[in-house]
Amino acid sequence: MKFLDEAKIYIKSGAGGDGCVSFRREKNIPLGGPNGGDGGRGGDVIIECVDGLNTLIDFRYQQHFKGKRGTHGMGSNRSGPKGQTMVIKVPVGTQVLGEDKETVLADFTQVGQSQVLAKGGDGGFGNAHFKTSTNQAPRRFDAGWPGQELWVWLRLKLIADAGLVGLPNAGKSTFLAAVSRARPKIADYPFTTLHPNLGVVGVDEQEFVIADIPGLIEGAHEGAGLGTRFLGHVERCGVLLHLVDGTAEDVAASYNIIRGELDAYGGILKDKVEIVALNKCDALTEDDIADKLAALRKASGADVMKLSSIAGLGVQEMLRALNAIIHEERGDNIIAERTVFVP
Repeated sequence: MKFLDEAKIYIKSGAGGDGCVSFRREKNIPLGGPNGGDGGRGGDVIIECVDGLNTLIDFRYQQHFKGKRGTHGMGSNRSGPKGQTMVIKVPVGTQVLGEDKETVLADFTQVGQSQVLAKGGDGGFGNAHFKTSTNQAPRRFDAGWPGQELWVWLRLKLIADAGLVGLPNAGKSTFLAAVSRARPKIADYPFTTLHPNLGVVGVDEQEFVIADIPGLIEGAHEGAGLGTRFLGHVERCGVLLHLVDGTAEDVAASYNIIRGELDAYGGILKDKVEIVALNKCDALTEDDIADKLAALRKASGADVMKLSSIAGLGVQEMLRALNAIIHEERGDNIIAERTVFVP
């Protein structure tokens, strides 16, 4: 299954049905009067958040969604039925934006949430509605009102308990593969990961969801390298695990690049709890590890953990630290269920 986190769709609610012009015609009732019914209301367009979806790939193949038109009014004072409602199903974490890609129309964070984005047009009145004491046989009727139409953007922001951030080739996918059953593409060159991946992690008989975000680069907060889309995926994570490649010449500079992008992106990202880890320690000598840990501590102003996903160094300690922060952030002892994307 391909991963798609942004799509543009066209929605249009149904128009209302026209009113009816009709007169009662029965034997021995020559002046039966008007009995034209009203038209039915047009179908709404509703967006609903459902379980079992984890990508917007379906919207690549269908971009137009329309509610049905209401049925016209009929004789014998019969009103037309309402048009069928169009329900658009989206995964948890989907935002609905206006055509300007800035105005937030809806934000779905829980299964079962729904919102009407386009209301169907009202049905027109039949001639029975216009009967008065001075106009006993009106031939007037109203046409149904048109529906609403608009283009909207769907943007998926993954909902995970922890998010992996770091420069390209920092070892994020290797860590995810080592601690979960997710199987992201892993290679020894930058930008191996081109879309976010999720994995379920188990530690001490508890589980949480961790997201592997494609590597960020300098200028990501301005959109460089699709950075704003990637940063959006970690907005809803409870804690960030910042991996720094221990084989890099200047680990402090590597840390400062990503930290600067998170701060520049603003919002809640800059205030999220962060765990910093020196990764790929299996490829370093003890002296190199000590020097680079000291440099990272000075740059981050916090404790730094040693990590090697391949050798298993510090992996369990890291998972326990992440799990503890996730529970503390939520203030409970239960990790809520999450929608999981399996590549």
